Amino acid sequence: MPLCKAIIPPIERTFIHDSYANRTGFGTHRALRKFTHLCRTHRYVLQCDIRKYFPNIDRTILKHQLHRKIKCPDTLWLTDLIIDNSNPQNAPIVYFPGDDLFTPHARPKGLPIGNLTSQFFANVYLNGFDHYVKETLKAESYLRYVDDFALFSDDRGFLTEARVAIEAYLAQLRLEIHPIKSQLFETRHGANFVGFRVLSDRIRIRSDNLRRGRSRLKQMQARHSQGRITEEEMARSISSWTAHLNHADSWRLKEQIFATISMG
Repeated sequence: MPLCKAIIPPIERTFIHDSYANRTGFGTHRALRKFTHLCRTHRYVLQCDIRKYFPNIDRTILKHQLHRKIKCPDTLWLTDLIIDNSNPQNAPIVYFPGDDLFTPHARPKGLPIGNLTSQFFANVYLNGFDHYVKETLKAESYLRYVDDFALFSDDRGFLTEARVAIEAYLAQLRLEIHPIKSQLFETRHGANFVGFRVLSDRIRIRSDNLRRGRSRLKQMQARHSQGRITEEEMARSISSWTAHLNHADSWRLKEQIFATISMG
């Protein structure tokens, strides 16, 4: 049995409902709908991004978390092997309370972003944090997508105090929130999330996301004209991106983009 099929079901049952990444039946667009609802029903949002999340995952902490949940010795041997043989991710050296001069160098860290196991381990690593935010901080309106998370409230003071507590908790995981990308602000100003700009009355595609999409379409057209992909493959890709755009108020934008596409 593949490793993920063996370990995901029993561990995923411990995840909170509002962790949306890399889970069957969840995903980007469901997270966007929840984020939009919370933005439009609360005055303030504390929106945070973990600084270089995958490169900074502490392997010893992650293995300890897995050992608490998995009891099969053979499975644990394999998870440890995968984690210990991950390629270094060139994370910056960071010191946390209690560290001596050599601590950051003596603690292996980092998981490759693209691996299926890494995506699941990334959810495991922050699972305790999710429960802390919901159950100890009593943040009723919260969601996380990989290393992006947000707390919503009408009480600015609650979110200010929550940020201090969050930073202290994450330090136990040897993580930091991004000092610039992590902000507390009024939701009426709009917020960026999973490639979209959520405003009080509409949702827009973020400009950087749009540029990447247009670039992919141009590359796809070139491959099609060179005979490297079929018309059916191109149509499937266009259909997929159209479905993504449909989650924003973008009908005019779609007309402009797809008017430039030639299938001939």
